[in-house]
Amino acid sequence: MRVYLSENAFIDLLLSSAEVYKKESLGFLLGYKPEDRFIIEHAFSLQTARRKHKGVVFQHKNHKKIGPILDKFDRLQIIGDFHSHTQFGVTKGLPIPSDEDVKEMIEGHIYLIIAINNNEKTLNWGENRDGTISGSVGDFFFKIAAYYMNSSIIKRARIHCPFPPEF
Repeated sequence: MRVYLSENAFIDLLLSSAEVYKKESLGFLLGYKPEDRFIIEHAFSLQTARRKHKGVVFQHKNHKKIGPILDKFDRLQIIGDFHSHTQFGVTKGLPIPSDEDVKEMIEGHIYLIIAINNNEKTLNWGENRDGTISGSVGDFFFKIAAYYMNSSIIKRARIHCPFPPEF
């Protein structure tokens, strides 16, 4: 399985994670799903989520407010969600699903986890052998992984992203 991440979605993921750093971000992924891949066009942060250092809770009642708006877009739909795992003290955030993350996953959706940590060494952005993407921007080092469920088994998808030249 492959995930194609637009430049707009990429920027949205970084900004959403950095804005609430030390607490987790949460948002929806908008795009579409041809047979063998996910195309992510936009990522939008859920502003009403209750954020913690180790977790984030979605306010389901607020989804009713945005549902009718999303229904107006024929090509785009919610194809999954994203959230961040942050550094806590010396413990680094990792882009690996927790038991709670796994419980929330459903078949046919894609899930991005953004590990965001203090930047100790500036690294250029790139696609990694394990299918993740990573790099530094400003004070932060990011590593993004994508997961999906296939027959009740959680699998990692390979992310492809056209990185802006300044990254």
